[in-house]
Amino acid sequence: MAKSSGQKRKLLCLLQILQEHTDSEHLMSTQELIDALEGYDIHAERKSIYDDISCLNDMGYEVIGAPSRVGGGYYLSSRDLELPELKLLVDVVQSSRFLSEKKSRMLIGKLEKMASKYEAQQLQRQVYVAGRVKTGNESIFYNVDAIHRGIQENRQITFHYLDWNIHKELVKRQRGEKQVSPYVLIWKDENYYLVAYDANDNVMKHYRVDKMEKVQVTEAVREGRKQFEQLDVATHYNRMFGMYNGEPETVSLEFPERLLGTMLDRFGKESNVRVVSDGWLRMRVQVTLSGQFYGWLAGIGKELKIVSPDTAVKEYENWLQGILNEYK
Repeated sequence: MAKSSGQKRKLLCLLQILQEHTDSEHLMSTQELIDALEGYDIHAERKSIYDDISCLNDMGYEVIGAPSRVGGGYYLSSRDLELPELKLLVDVVQSSRFLSEKKSRMLIGKLEKMASKYEAQQLQRQVYVAGRVKTGNESIFYNVDAIHRGIQENRQITFHYLDWNIHKELVKRQRGEKQVSPYVLIWKDENYYLVAYDANDNVMKHYRVDKMEKVQVTEAVREGRKQFEQLDVATHYNRMFGMYNGEPETVSLEFPERLLGTMLDRFGKESNVRVVSDGWLRMRVQVTLSGQFYGWLAGIGKELKIVSPDTAVKEYENWLQGILNEYK
């Protein structure tokens, strides 16, 4: 092997050893580095280790050397992601219902490789989220990538839309073959939704990404640009409940001041809020009137009330009465 080729391999092996086996709490002495390189069939001398570490530092890798009087040794200080950042990412991956168990394990395994083997043990975290159900659709990861590609390349996509059957399996919906023009992905209620233009119905629609399979980017150019430009995505996001379509309506909601945080979380800080009496507020918002919206109101309780328009008040009353009738 040529000397230059061997030197390059030696540097790469030394860097890998430092990445996997060292951190600020776990140093390796010069002799330990020499012994570790022997495991790669690479012979090294002390002086060459000093030169190699100097070279790594010159290349931007921060290799710290501790003086011999405190134990001595070297460790790799600079990493693309620090341990607290890796822990945060692991928690997000582990708790996301959007990712399957298999995909979560694979991603966490990759994150562990960005830490030393000692720090990687701290990434074996168990994040418990009540009622969390992981998706069973293994293709979601690639669906999102294909959708983004369709958006970036200004192309339509095709896919099969799925439904659950009695055996708890996702199966192709009858007449579930779709060809749409993708415009934006929305993350809402722990699910990805695609907002796309359906040329057959001449309207913007939503599709749950975890209920899509065989997403393919076509050669057809996207349609519906005008319809999408008329859509205020931020406002649309805030007024949709469960991403169910329906007629938008401006309603006034009255509630005690202690619920203000809940209301702002739901509708945003730009919402119109005013004081109506001591401790009570009123907010005007645009929402989609649907069972999902009324269910959200009922879940908060009797202190949150629709005060106008009368049609929305009456529709909510009828919705509540319909539920009560089922229990008579």
